[in-house]
Amino acid sequence: MTQSPDQILSKMADEARNELISGILPFWVNRMPDDVKSGFYGRIDGENNVITDAPKGAILNARILWTFSAAYKAVKDPQYLETALRAKNYILSHFFDEEQGGTYWCLKSDGKPVDTKKQIYSQAFFIYALSEYYMATGDAECLNKAVGLFHLVEDHSFDRELNGYFEAFDRQWGEIADLRLSDKDANEKKTMNTHLHILEAYTNLYRIWPDGSLERQLRNLVMLFTEKIVDSSSGHLNLFFDENWRCRSTLVSYGHDIEASWLLYEAAFVLNDSDLIALVRETSLKILNAAGEGLQPDGSLIYERDDASGLIDRDRHWWVQAEAVVGFLNAFKMTGDMSFLLKSSGCFGYIRNNLIDRVGGEWYWSVRADGTVNTVDDRAGFWKCPYHNSRMCLEIMEGSREQGAHND
Repeated sequence: MTQSPDQILSKMADEARNELISGILPFWVNRMPDDVKSGFYGRIDGENNVITDAPKGAILNARILWTFSAAYKAVKDPQYLETALRAKNYILSHFFDEEQGGTYWCLKSDGKPVDTKKQIYSQAFFIYALSEYYMATGDAECLNKAVGLFHLVEDHSFDRELNGYFEAFDRQWGEIADLRLSDKDANEKKTMNTHLHILEAYTNLYRIWPDGSLERQLRNLVMLFTEKIVDSSSGHLNLFFDENWRCRSTLVSYGHDIEASWLLYEAAFVLNDSDLIALVRETSLKILNAAGEGLQPDGSLIYERDDASGLIDRDRHWWVQAEAVVGFLNAFKMTGDMSFLLKSSGCFGYIRNNLIDRVGGEWYWSVRADGTVNTVDDRAGFWKCPYHNSRMCLEIMEGSREQGAHND
């Protein structure tokens, strides 16, 4: 018998809630706190071994703060607030550069700075996380810190001549030779990825601090995506650019495509501008349909392709699947098209059947193209954080509540 949208969403919400509170979050609550050096361990390897001397990355810590703040808002479990408070205290006492402003990229395991560069991607994630903590607790210090980071990003990174944001700076906010987030990235001055997460951060900050300058820059970011970053012919995102916005990449990232499709719509929705929402709705669906080129018969979304070489990476990465679930769910909410809900549900089914480690906890990094589970890459680490999968669960739970309220 065919299920109704309400039935599908209700089932997804029950499964998402169970995965969040019984699978994902207990792993981070029980395995990651570093009770010797404070904060959280920097890494758990692919075989679930804690690496006690691993460096502590900015992105991991910011995403832990965001996750447990958002989880506490949704579920009101005191242990989530306790974990969020632990993250907040560690971030404010170790990651903030009190002399030069901004946040460090990476610390040693003992909390001493080891990489002091000012990566704008990192500043954005701290804005995102501190805003969420403020929403969960009303902590004014966190709001002030987030606003301070916004001003630093605008003062140092925003390109007032050609628009957009430069990638990275040294500790004193001077020029730096290596701008990359990771070794696999192109060393270019402007990237889709950093702009996407500034957009995400500014959207969250605008919810609690609807300042005129923030509104202007958030609106500008939305238009940068529609005019510069989204390829007008293919619908895919271009990934790397020089300072003049000339594209320097031939890669297609299906995960970033589908993540951007819903983050863009969320930004327009928060700005509450009907004309902008209509424009972004059209753009979001165009990006989503382009991302759908990577959708597989088993419900999963492959990683990326290179249009220059013709090579296709068919691995199923954990974060790509999580974003696919949310992206298709958002498209269903925008359009009411049942096919999008079925794609969201199908990808969630793939996750449950293939990516969740029912014994060790959390999710595997990926399933390889041949179907084998990747136990080499981290279970937790610099980039393997509770953010994508926890956010997926929370978005499903919220989507089910919205659908129920609409029907009422």
